[in-house]
Amino acid sequence: MDYRTDRDGLDDILSEQRRELMAAQTLDSDPEKRPIMDDCTGGDDLDNILSEQRRELMAAQTLASDLEMAFKLQMQEAMTASLALVPSSSSHNSPAPSPPHECSYDAVLDIAAALMLEDVERFAQEREDHERTVLEMMKAKGDLSRRIHDQKFAVELRDVPEDYWAQHGEYYERPYCTDGASSSKPAVVVETENLRLYCKGLVSEEMVRDVKSVVAGVGVAICDPMGNLIFEARKNLEAVVDGVVLSNEAAELEAIIEGLNKALTLDLEAVTFFCDDYMIYQYVTNRVQPGNSKVATLVNLVALLQKKFEYCSPSLVARSDIKFALKIAREAIVSQITWQAETSEGKSLKETCVICFEEIDVAEMFSIDGCLHRYCFSCMKQHVEVKFLNGMVAGCPHEGCKTEVNIDSCAKFLAPKLVEAISQRIKESAIPVTDKVYCPNPRCSALMSNNEVLEYTKTSFVGAEQSGARRCKKCLYYFCINCKVPWHFNMNCYDYKRLNPNPRPEDQLLNSLAKKKHWRQCIKCSNMVELAEGCYHITCRCGYEFCYTCGAEWKNKKATCKCKIWDERNIIREQPQR
Repeated sequence: MDYRTDRDGLDDILSEQRRELMAAQTLDSDPEKRPIMDDCTGGDDLDNILSEQRRELMAAQTLASDLEMAFKLQMQEAMTASLALVPSSSSHNSPAPSPPHECSYDAVLDIAAALMLEDVERFAQEREDHERTVLEMMKAKGDLSRRIHDQKFAVELRDVPEDYWAQHGEYYERPYCTDGASSSKPAVVVETENLRLYCKGLVSEEMVRDVKSVVAGVGVAICDPMGNLIFEARKNLEAVVDGVVLSNEAAELEAIIEGLNKALTLDLEAVTFFCDDYMIYQYVTNRVQPGNSKVATLVNLVALLQKKFEYCSPSLVARSDIKFALKIAREAIVSQITWQAETSEGKSLKETCVICFEEIDVAEMFSIDGCLHRYCFSCMKQHVEVKFLNGMVAGCPHEGCKTEVNIDSCAKFLAPKLVEAISQRIKESAIPVTDKVYCPNPRCSALMSNNEVLEYTKTSFVGAEQSGARRCKKCLYYFCINCKVPWHFNMNCYDYKRLNPNPRPEDQLLNSLAKKKHWRQCIKCSNMVELAEGCYHITCRCGYEFCYTCGAEWKNKKATCKCKIWDERNIIREQPQR
């Protein structure tokens, strides 16, 4: 057996494998030479090439292993025969000859064969991923077209006259792809529709365990003209490149580029893309030239992608209008800062709360509506409760963020009674003092605004505005807004007060307590005021100014009575004894 000749043959096999693999890669990457997905012949050819490559490489490796074993056996036999001819006495003085070192060329061939096999496997996986991606995009495109068709049909059904529907409604239909289009080409509806493309890019500093890291992601949402979400996609971005952190402007442009590429993949011909960044809008409309070279490159790429559409126009909107894309972009951020951890109940996703720095289950993290910053339930519970006790509306704890916390969404970590109390406090602060109306029913006492209860009463009571009748939205009882009592049917307010000159028992109790505590009632809004300290010039919460001693009105910051303005006992506090 000629060992070197066989090794040359193995080298020829590897060279031939490289040529075949390069040809297969070229065939798969060239759009003009790549076989159409519907034609199975081209795909089978690539499968046959890959299978043949594997077989030949495995055969080459087996051949190399056999040659290796044969060579070692020959060397062992030669060494045994050589030792038999040497005298035993000299064998103790001279060391036994060691087998010759294997040629480094053989090791190189083995490594080359292994690398070639890895290339074949990687190429096969890439091709499989490519086919799966193409099929998924075709499926998404078909779903997109079907959703648009269904929504158009729903609008059409809504506008059908009732008499026509009564006669022909049972047979009224609009089947999808009525033109006989195949499932491989369902995008006729998509191509002719002007859809809305919402894009959002985020760069955020987050905590991953005990390490601060910068992460970035983009969110893309495609909606129909009615604003209904019909397609979404997200992508993680590399936030730090060569030590330079990705800017917010670059992330926003990356989101627009990703959105336009998705639209092109779905064969959309007319889109309007929306962003909430004023400077980005100025860049893409060529009103302002970016000063950063990377940003300028991304802006040029956006312009090139716009030319591939029949119609593509940018639009500037408020952040609240891109809520779909913002939520998806935030999900891209969250996907990069979570990790799997073993727990007593199995594996679970963990995330670091940036307030307490504890590792928290993702299911126990609270996402704030609007900004989507995330904190654990425990920290948010303390934050909301402290703000409530201080009479303040809870906002997002993130530095510089002005988003208010939606109390209804806090039911995940707050007691129901506390949620109701905070909601009531927020409602009270939102209604002007002079416009507040409380239901006089002792079992209700619901708070409403004057305009709110009036409009509600008009739907069931004729002449409500003139008569003073109101209907509570909570308990549905009628009451008189002037007399603050249940509605006096068949009687106007003058007659009711004449027949009932004495105040109600609860009002008598309040007046008695006010007289005992020296409270003063505002004559404008009837609110009780207690002077704890300070001068006798009172400014009620409704804005009315009066004298606390006699109740006379103050005008232009001046008293209209002769009462003292202040008393030393209410001004000077005694210092506590130490």
